[in-house]
Amino acid sequence: MTAVLTAGVDEAGRGPLAGPVVAAAVILSADNGVAGLKDSKLLSAARREALSAEIRTRALAWALGVAEADEIDRVNILEASLLAMSRAVAALAVAPQRVVVDGNRTPRLDCQVRAVVGADRCIPAVSAASILAKVTRDRLMTALDRAYPEYGFARHKGYPTAAHRQALIRFGPCPAHRRSFAPVRAVLDADARIWR
Repeated sequence: MTAVLTAGVDEAGRGPLAGPVVAAAVILSADNGVAGLKDSKLLSAARREALSAEIRTRALAWALGVAEADEIDRVNILEASLLAMSRAVAALAVAPQRVVVDGNRTPRLDCQVRAVVGADRCIPAVSAASILAKVTRDRLMTALDRAYPEYGFARHKGYPTAAHRQALIRFGPCPAHRRSFAPVRAVLDADARIWR
């Protein structure tokens, strides 16, 4: 009996105030071949990097999908996350017969799709997708740090830390900030009131 080709899908970057949301889709080979897969949040940065390289080498197929900050502002973070997921699945070199997504919502796809809360902790292909998405997004935020060093993106990856909020107030938002997110919008509103 032929194995059903199943892609695991997960995203990284729903909570930050800046940067894109990144999704990954991974189809592992039948024998998996990648030891130590687990939710990316439970791994050190060095271990995530090592596993990311191994996944890219050993997976039957993998792909990434991105929704940028302006898309997030236009359609909202949930829809942007689902959009990034559908882009990742569409970019796979091998079409999956079914897809398992971490969470409780699924993107619109042309195959069977199922949402499983906590899938990144118990389904290896979803764990692999979690790792690829997190590593890719962290690299993108490090690149943004070089363009906008005053915000400290390499340290906090765009999450709303105290240091990030202080930089946001001091410097105002940069093009990578999500203007629809409350802390960013509050800074913009305060600035608009000053110049009325």
